Amino acid sequence: MIICRTPFRVSLFGGGTDYPKWYRQHGGTVLGFAIDKYCYISVRNLPPFFEYRHRIVYSRVEMVTDIADIEHPAVRAIFQDRGVETGLEIHHDGDLPARSGLGSSSSFTVGLLNVLSAKDGEMMMKQRLALEALRIEQDVIGEHVGSQDQVWAAYGGINRINFPEDGDFEVLPVAVSQTRKRELLSHLLLFFTGLSRLAPEIAKKQIDNFDQRQEHLKTMGGLVDEALNVLVSETRPIREIGQLLDQSWRLKRELADNVTTPVIDEIFTVAMDAGAIGGKLLGAGGGGFVLLFVEPEKQPAVKEKLKNLIRVDFGIDEVGSKIVLYEPDGLENR
Repeated sequence: MIICRTPFRVSLFGGGTDYPKWYRQHGGTVLGFAIDKYCYISVRNLPPFFEYRHRIVYSRVEMVTDIADIEHPAVRAIFQDRGVETGLEIHHDGDLPARSGLGSSSSFTVGLLNVLSAKDGEMMMKQRLALEALRIEQDVIGEHVGSQDQVWAAYGGINRINFPEDGDFEVLPVAVSQTRKRELLSHLLLFFTGLSRLAPEIAKKQIDNFDQRQEHLKTMGGLVDEALNVLVSETRPIREIGQLLDQSWRLKRELADNVTTPVIDEIFTVAMDAGAIGGKLLGAGGGGFVLLFVEPEKQPAVKEKLKNLIRVDFGIDEVGSKIVLYEPDGLENR
Protein backbone atom coordinates (compact mmCIF):
# COMPACT_ATOMS: atom_id res chain seq x y z
CA MET A 1 0.00 0.00 0.00
CA ILE A 2 1.06 3.57 -0.68
CA ILE A 3 -0.45 6.61 1.09
CA CYS A 4 -0.08 10.25 0.03
CA ARG A 5 -0.82 13.28 2.23
CA THR A 6 -1.63 16.56 0.45
CA PRO A 7 -2.43 19.90 2.14
CA PHE A 8 -5.36 22.22 1.66
CA ARG A 9 -4.69 25.95 1.31
CA VAL A 10 -5.73 29.42 2.43
CA SER A 11 -5.59 32.04 -0.33
CA LEU A 12 -5.16 35.55 1.07
CA PHE A 13 -4.80 37.93 -1.90
CA GLY A 14 -4.93 37.93 -5.68
CA GLY A 15 -7.59 35.27 -6.15
CA GLY A 16 -9.23 35.63 -9.55
CA THR A 17 -6.00 36.65 -11.28
CA ASP A 18 -4.96 32.97 -11.31
CA TYR A 19 -7.54 31.99 -13.94
CA PRO A 20 -5.92 31.28 -17.32
CA LYS A 21 -8.37 33.54 -19.14
CA TRP A 22 -7.04 36.45 -17.07
CA TYR A 23 -3.34 35.80 -16.62
CA ARG A 24 -2.68 34.76 -20.22
CA GLN A 25 -3.61 38.33 -21.14
CA HIS A 26 -2.61 40.35 -18.07
CA GLY A 27 -0.44 38.12 -15.88
CA GLY A 28 -1.55 37.16 -12.38
CA THR A 29 -0.24 36.87 -8.84
CA VAL A 30 -1.53 35.42 -5.56
CA LEU A 31 -0.40 35.30 -1.94
CA GLY A 32 -1.34 32.65 0.59
CA PHE A 33 -0.22 29.44 2.21
CA ALA A 34 -0.85 25.72 2.54
CA ILE A 35 -2.36 24.62 5.87
CA ASP A 36 -1.80 21.60 8.07
CA LYS A 37 -5.14 20.05 7.15
CA TYR A 38 -4.89 17.30 4.61
CA CYS A 39 -6.40 14.99 2.08
CA TYR A 40 -5.09 11.41 2.32
CA ILE A 41 -5.19 9.04 -0.63
CA SER A 42 -4.14 5.40 -0.53
CA VAL A 43 -3.72 2.95 -3.39
CA ARG A 44 -3.31 -0.79 -3.61
CA ASN A 45 -3.77 -3.41 -6.26
CA LEU A 46 -7.22 -4.92 -6.04
CA PRO A 47 -7.13 -8.72 -5.61
CA PRO A 48 -8.71 -10.51 -8.61
CA PHE A 49 -11.57 -12.12 -6.69
CA PHE A 50 -14.30 -9.59 -7.32
CA GLU A 51 -16.85 -8.99 -10.05
CA TYR A 52 -15.55 -5.43 -10.42
CA ARG A 53 -12.08 -4.24 -11.46
CA HIS A 54 -11.73 -0.93 -9.60
CA ARG A 55 -12.99 0.23 -6.21
CA ILE A 56 -12.97 3.96 -5.40
CA VAL A 57 -13.92 5.03 -1.88
CA TYR A 58 -14.62 8.69 -1.06
CA SER A 59 -17.92 10.21 0.14
CA ARG A 60 -19.43 7.30 -1.77
CA VAL A 61 -18.18 3.92 -2.97
CA GLU A 62 -17.81 3.08 -6.66
CA MET A 63 -17.17 -0.45 -7.88
CA VAL A 64 -16.69 -0.60 -11.64
CA THR A 65 -15.21 -2.83 -14.31
CA ASP A 66 -14.65 -0.18 -16.97
CA ILE A 67 -12.78 3.07 -16.26
CA ALA A 68 -15.33 4.94 -18.38
CA ASP A 69 -17.97 4.04 -15.79
CA ILE A 70 -16.15 5.82 -12.94
CA GLU A 71 -18.23 8.81 -11.91
CA HIS A 72 -15.57 10.70 -9.94
CA PRO A 73 -14.26 13.08 -12.63
CA ALA A 74 -10.66 13.32 -11.41
CA VAL A 75 -10.27 9.57 -10.88
CA ARG A 76 -11.78 8.79 -14.28
CA ALA A 77 -9.66 11.39 -16.06
CA ILE A 78 -6.39 10.37 -14.39
CA PHE A 79 -7.00 6.64 -14.89
CA GLN A 80 -7.77 7.20 -18.57
CA ASP A 81 -4.89 9.62 -19.05
CA ARG A 82 -2.37 7.27 -17.44
CA GLY A 83 -3.76 4.18 -19.16
CA VAL A 84 -4.31 2.31 -15.91
CA GLU A 85 -4.58 -1.41 -16.63
CA THR A 86 -4.18 -3.04 -13.21
CA GLY A 87 -7.25 -3.23 -11.02
CA LEU A 88 -6.87 -0.65 -8.23
CA GLU A 89 -8.49 0.28 -4.96
CA ILE A 90 -8.36 4.00 -4.10
CA HIS A 91 -9.33 5.38 -0.69
CA HIS A 92 -9.77 9.07 0.08
CA ASP A 93 -10.03 10.64 3.54
CA GLY A 94 -10.00 14.37 4.31
CA ASP A 95 -9.50 16.43 7.46
CA LEU A 96 -12.05 18.98 6.22
CA PRO A 97 -15.18 18.75 4.05
CA ALA A 98 -14.99 18.88 0.28
CA ARG A 99 -16.31 21.83 -1.78
CA SER A 100 -15.47 24.24 1.02
CA GLY A 101 -13.12 26.80 -0.58
CA LEU A 102 -9.83 25.34 0.65
CA GLY A 103 -8.71 23.83 -2.64
CA SER A 104 -9.81 20.32 -1.72
CA SER A 105 -10.53 19.23 -5.30
CA SER A 106 -7.05 20.17 -6.46
CA SER A 107 -5.51 18.56 -3.38
CA PHE A 108 -7.29 15.37 -4.38
CA THR A 109 -5.98 15.61 -7.96
CA VAL A 110 -2.41 16.33 -6.83
CA GLY A 111 -2.54 13.55 -4.24
CA LEU A 112 -3.89 10.97 -6.68
CA LEU A 113 -1.24 11.84 -9.27
CA ASN A 114 1.46 11.63 -6.61
CA VAL A 115 0.36 8.28 -5.21
CA LEU A 116 -0.09 6.67 -8.64
CA SER A 117 3.32 7.90 -9.74
CA ALA A 118 4.85 6.40 -6.60
CA LYS A 119 3.07 3.13 -7.37
CA ASP A 120 4.76 3.14 -10.77
CA GLY A 121 8.15 3.69 -9.12
CA GLU A 122 8.46 7.42 -9.89
CA MET A 123 8.60 10.24 -7.37
CA MET A 124 7.29 13.36 -9.11
CA MET A 125 9.05 16.68 -8.57
CA LYS A 126 6.79 19.42 -7.22
CA GLN A 127 6.77 21.49 -10.41
CA ARG A 128 5.76 18.55 -12.59
CA LEU A 129 3.15 17.46 -10.06
CA ALA A 130 1.51 20.89 -10.15
CA LEU A 131 1.70 21.13 -13.94
CA GLU A 132 0.15 17.67 -14.36
CA ALA A 133 -2.68 18.57 -11.98
CA LEU A 134 -3.31 21.78 -13.92
CA ARG A 135 -3.38 19.87 -17.19
CA ILE A 136 -5.79 17.26 -15.85
CA GLU A 137 -8.24 19.74 -14.33
CA GLN A 138 -8.16 22.46 -16.98
CA ASP A 139 -7.47 20.54 -20.21
CA VAL A 140 -8.54 16.93 -19.69
CA ILE A 141 -11.61 17.47 -17.50
CA GLY A 142 -12.19 20.99 -18.79
CA GLU A 143 -13.20 22.55 -15.49
CA HIS A 144 -13.42 26.30 -14.85
CA VAL A 145 -10.74 26.39 -12.16
CA GLY A 146 -7.83 28.64 -11.32
CA SER A 147 -4.19 27.65 -11.08
CA GLN A 148 -3.18 28.46 -7.51
CA ASP A 149 -4.70 25.49 -5.66
CA GLN A 150 -2.72 22.86 -7.54
CA VAL A 151 0.54 24.72 -6.90
CA TRP A 152 0.01 25.09 -3.15
CA ALA A 153 -1.07 21.47 -2.87
CA ALA A 154 2.17 20.37 -4.54
CA TYR A 155 4.58 22.84 -2.91
CA GLY A 156 3.21 23.73 0.52
CA GLY A 157 4.56 26.75 2.37
CA ILE A 158 3.67 30.43 2.41
CA ASN A 159 4.33 31.80 -1.06
CA ARG A 160 3.73 34.39 -3.66
CA ILE A 161 2.83 32.60 -6.90
CA ASN A 162 3.18 34.51 -10.15
CA PHE A 163 1.38 33.49 -13.34
CA PRO A 164 3.02 35.05 -16.41
CA GLU A 165 1.23 35.40 -19.71
CA ASP A 166 3.08 32.40 -21.18
CA GLY A 167 0.99 30.07 -19.00
CA ASP A 168 3.77 28.96 -16.65
CA PHE A 169 4.01 29.71 -12.92
CA GLU A 170 6.70 30.91 -10.50
CA VAL A 171 6.71 30.02 -6.79
CA LEU A 172 8.41 32.62 -4.57
CA PRO A 173 8.59 31.57 -0.89
CA VAL A 174 7.88 34.51 1.39
CA ALA A 175 10.93 35.35 3.52
CA VAL A 176 9.10 36.03 6.76
CA SER A 177 10.35 35.24 10.25
CA GLN A 178 8.79 32.56 12.42
CA THR A 179 7.77 35.30 14.85
CA ARG A 180 5.90 37.15 12.10
CA LYS A 181 4.23 33.91 10.93
CA ARG A 182 3.01 33.23 14.46
CA GLU A 183 1.76 36.80 14.72
CA LEU A 184 -0.18 36.42 11.47
CA LEU A 185 -1.72 33.09 12.49
CA SER A 186 -2.67 34.45 15.91
CA HIS A 187 -4.90 37.01 14.18
CA LEU A 188 -6.71 34.55 11.88
CA LEU A 189 -9.92 32.66 12.64
CA LEU A 190 -11.37 30.04 10.29
CA PHE A 191 -15.07 29.17 10.39
CA PHE A 192 -17.11 26.72 8.32
CA THR A 193 -20.34 28.27 7.06
CA GLY A 194 -21.98 24.87 6.65
CA LEU A 195 -22.62 25.68 3.00
CA SER A 196 -21.02 23.59 0.25
CA ARG A 197 -20.87 24.59 -3.39
CA LEU A 198 -19.47 23.56 -6.78
CA ALA A 199 -16.62 26.01 -7.34
CA PRO A 200 -16.33 25.58 -11.14
CA GLU A 201 -19.99 26.57 -11.59
CA ILE A 202 -19.55 29.70 -9.46
CA ALA A 203 -16.21 30.52 -11.08
CA LYS A 204 -17.66 30.39 -14.59
CA LYS A 205 -19.84 33.42 -13.96
CA GLN A 206 -16.88 35.37 -12.59
CA ILE A 207 -14.76 34.41 -15.61
CA ASP A 208 -17.53 35.52 -17.95
CA ASN A 209 -17.46 38.93 -16.21
CA PHE A 210 -13.68 39.45 -16.45
CA ASP A 211 -13.88 41.94 -19.30
CA GLN A 212 -16.26 44.10 -17.28
CA ARG A 213 -14.25 43.76 -14.05
CA GLN A 214 -10.71 44.47 -15.24
CA GLU A 215 -10.09 47.29 -12.78
CA HIS A 216 -11.32 45.11 -9.91
CA LEU A 217 -8.91 42.31 -10.82
CA LYS A 218 -5.96 44.64 -11.34
CA THR A 219 -6.57 46.18 -7.94
CA MET A 220 -6.92 42.75 -6.32
CA GLY A 221 -3.62 41.68 -7.87
CA GLY A 222 -2.00 44.88 -6.65
CA LEU A 223 -2.97 44.06 -3.07
CA VAL A 224 -0.47 41.17 -3.19
CA ASP A 225 2.42 43.66 -3.24
CA GLU A 226 0.89 45.72 -0.45
CA ALA A 227 0.28 42.66 1.74
CA LEU A 228 3.80 41.35 1.13
CA ASN A 229 5.26 44.68 2.22
CA VAL A 230 3.34 44.41 5.48
CA LEU A 231 4.27 40.77 6.09
CA VAL A 232 8.01 41.20 5.66
CA SER A 233 8.15 44.52 7.51
CA GLU A 234 9.56 44.65 11.03
CA THR A 235 7.66 47.84 11.86
CA ARG A 236 4.29 47.90 10.08
CA PRO A 237 1.43 46.63 12.27
CA ILE A 238 0.05 43.23 11.26
CA ARG A 239 -3.49 44.64 11.53
CA GLU A 240 -2.93 46.20 8.09
CA ILE A 241 -3.34 42.70 6.65
CA GLY A 242 -6.87 42.70 8.04
CA GLN A 243 -7.63 46.04 6.44
CA LEU A 244 -6.34 44.78 3.10
CA LEU A 245 -8.45 41.62 3.43
CA ASP A 246 -11.51 43.79 3.95
CA GLN A 247 -10.67 45.79 0.83
CA SER A 248 -10.08 42.62 -1.18
CA TRP A 249 -13.36 41.03 -0.07
CA ARG A 250 -15.34 44.14 -1.05
CA LEU A 251 -13.82 43.90 -4.53
CA LYS A 252 -14.29 40.15 -4.84
CA ARG A 253 -17.97 40.24 -4.00
CA GLU A 254 -18.49 42.52 -7.00
CA LEU A 255 -16.99 40.06 -9.48
CA ALA A 256 -20.33 38.24 -9.83
CA ASP A 257 -23.67 38.09 -8.06
CA ASN A 258 -23.10 34.50 -6.90
CA VAL A 259 -19.93 35.17 -4.88
CA THR A 260 -21.83 35.87 -1.67
CA THR A 261 -25.24 35.09 -0.17
CA PRO A 262 -27.43 36.71 2.49
CA VAL A 263 -26.25 34.09 4.99
CA ILE A 264 -22.58 34.87 4.30
CA ASP A 265 -23.23 38.62 4.41
CA GLU A 266 -24.82 38.19 7.84
CA ILE A 267 -21.77 36.27 9.08
CA PHE A 268 -19.51 39.13 8.02
CA THR A 269 -21.79 41.77 9.53
CA VAL A 270 -21.90 39.97 12.88
CA ALA A 271 -18.14 39.38 12.89
CA MET A 272 -17.26 42.97 12.01
CA ASP A 273 -19.67 44.32 14.63
CA ALA A 274 -17.95 42.08 17.20
CA GLY A 275 -14.49 43.42 16.37
CA ALA A 276 -13.14 41.71 13.24
CA ILE A 277 -10.99 44.01 11.09
CA GLY A 278 -11.51 42.14 7.83
CA GLY A 279 -11.90 38.76 6.25
CA LYS A 280 -12.88 36.87 3.15
CA LEU A 281 -14.82 33.92 1.91
CA LEU A 282 -12.27 31.37 0.75
CA GLY A 283 -12.46 29.89 -2.73
CA ALA A 284 -14.71 30.92 -5.59
CA GLY A 285 -17.60 31.93 -3.34
CA GLY A 286 -21.10 30.80 -2.47
CA GLY A 287 -20.17 28.93 0.71
CA GLY A 288 -17.40 27.01 2.39
CA PHE A 289 -15.00 28.58 4.90
CA VAL A 290 -14.81 32.17 6.09
CA LEU A 291 -11.41 33.53 7.15
CA LEU A 292 -11.52 36.43 9.61
CA PHE A 293 -8.74 38.73 10.78
CA VAL A 294 -9.33 39.54 14.43
CA GLU A 295 -6.99 40.99 17.04
CA PRO A 296 -6.46 38.40 19.83
CA GLU A 297 -8.14 40.48 22.54
CA LYS A 298 -11.34 40.69 20.45
CA GLN A 299 -11.46 37.05 19.41
CA PRO A 300 -13.58 35.87 22.39
CA ALA A 301 -16.37 38.25 21.34
CA VAL A 302 -16.23 37.11 17.69
CA LYS A 303 -16.16 33.43 18.68
CA GLU A 304 -19.17 33.95 20.92
CA LYS A 305 -21.15 35.66 18.16
CA LEU A 306 -20.29 32.87 15.71
CA LYS A 307 -20.56 29.99 18.18
CA ASN A 308 -23.05 28.18 15.95
CA LEU A 309 -20.36 27.79 13.27
CA ILE A 310 -17.57 25.21 13.41
CA ARG A 311 -14.19 26.85 14.03
CA VAL A 312 -11.01 25.13 12.83
CA ASP A 313 -7.54 25.73 14.28
CA PHE A 314 -4.75 25.50 11.72
CA GLY A 315 -1.08 26.08 11.06
CA ILE A 316 1.11 26.33 7.94
CA ASP A 317 2.17 23.21 6.05
CA GLU A 318 5.73 23.59 4.81
CA VAL A 319 6.23 20.48 2.65
CA GLY A 320 3.31 20.07 0.24
CA SER A 321 2.14 16.74 -1.17
CA LYS A 322 4.11 13.92 0.43
CA ILE A 323 4.22 10.13 0.33
CA VAL A 324 3.82 9.17 3.99
CA LEU A 325 3.66 5.38 3.56
CA TYR A 326 5.51 3.51 0.85
CA GLU A 327 5.17 -0.25 0.95
CA PRO A 328 5.08 -1.23 -2.73
CA ASP A 329 5.47 -4.93 -1.92
CA GLY A 330 2.05 -4.72 -0.31
CA LEU A 331 0.62 -3.82 -3.71
CA GLU A 332 1.34 -7.23 -5.13
CA ASN A 333 -1.45 -9.76 -5.23
CA ARG A 334 -0.61 -12.72 -3.03
